[in-house]
Amino acid sequence: MEPLAERLRPRTLDEYVGQRHLVGEGAVLRKMIEAGRITSFILWGPPGVGKTTLAQIIANRLEAQFYTLSAVTSGVKDVRDVIERAQKGRFFNSASPILFIDEIHRFSKSQQDSLLGAVEKGTVTLIGATTENPSFEVIRPLLSRCQLYVLKSLEKADLLELLHRAVTTDVYLKERNIVMKETGAMLRYSGGDARKLLNILELVVDSFPGDEPVITDEFVEQCLQQNPLAYDKDGEMHYDIISAFIKSIRGSDPDAALYWMARMIEGGEDPQFIARRIVISAAEDVGLANPNALLLANAAFDAVMKIGWPEGRIPLAEAVVYLATSPKSNSAYMGIDGALANVRQTGNLPVPLHLRNVPTKLMKDLGYHDGYKYPHDYPSNFTPQQYLPDDIADSRFWHAQHSPSEQKLYDRMLSCWGDRFKD
Repeated sequence: MEPLAERLRPRTLDEYVGQRHLVGEGAVLRKMIEAGRITSFILWGPPGVGKTTLAQIIANRLEAQFYTLSAVTSGVKDVRDVIERAQKGRFFNSASPILFIDEIHRFSKSQQDSLLGAVEKGTVTLIGATTENPSFEVIRPLLSRCQLYVLKSLEKADLLELLHRAVTTDVYLKERNIVMKETGAMLRYSGGDARKLLNILELVVDSFPGDEPVITDEFVEQCLQQNPLAYDKDGEMHYDIISAFIKSIRGSDPDAALYWMARMIEGGEDPQFIARRIVISAAEDVGLANPNALLLANAAFDAVMKIGWPEGRIPLAEAVVYLATSPKSNSAYMGIDGALANVRQTGNLPVPLHLRNVPTKLMKDLGYHDGYKYPHDYPSNFTPQQYLPDDIADSRFWHAQHSPSEQKLYDRMLSCWGDRFKD
């Protein structure tokens, strides 16, 4: 018998649960699908949120040939074979065959290179699925040829809808007269993963001693403690553990940070994944309070790539301890997010004339660059002038957090700009 998650796999967009920002009424992907033409794209999101299902629904809706490759088991030859079959099997004016590549982040550079020509010419429409940030793992030429859509963990309402659908429509479960007395534990253990949620439900129902299961939080916890891997074949608490790891660094607890990293190492986590998170934490959480943290994190990343496991654990541990024990500041992180929010709100404000480039005489005659003051011509290499667009000339995005290192930067801004930088 098929697992419950497979039996309940949606066949149409109307059955698809979650990701309303992509497939809800009027959303970008839904409009493309309804128009009958899609471009190549990559779906990035955590496990169990519907990446594979969405690709299959799109292929069914467009009545397109559908080829599937797994980056874990496929090589360059497999990619070329599929592309050749797609070329031969395509009919005039029909939709491009869809090539779905699961875990595309595991494809090597040569494997990804072998896709470029077919994607650019439209021989196939590529749909890639990944749990990793594509900007790290997908080569730039391929990424530039694909749209990127981010899928989110399912929300509580989505998960409850899935549970209700399972117990009322599944051919086996609906005969059991299941009573969902409590759902909190199942939702908590699922972590927004639909597949994990349905696996938990199936395990709990099969474990119930009577004919008509009554599901409570206590019973769910008992079942999962008795067989904690039954709903997670890889034993992965992937996102929970990386969250605990990052929060331990942010909270300045080197012992906890080392413990959670050890859990990832013992669980077979990709060392690149750990190293990337350390680099992100150095920039996001330590930041300007200790700029050397980013240098050390990058050095640890490079070292791991050169020496591999098991020795790679040592430079990673060095970086983790250094980050956890460093003073913390997220002022740069908050500053760029504030600037991005302002850009989204105000749009494309014009660059002030005195800051514009002057590649031609016409532009110079129009006043481009007029009034610009070259800072190096002034004492201390600074002179006040306006650098922001007129409409937001007085806006502030970076606010110093006054760690010893950052205080020096703040003091210099005060000496340069005076009251503008007083918080």
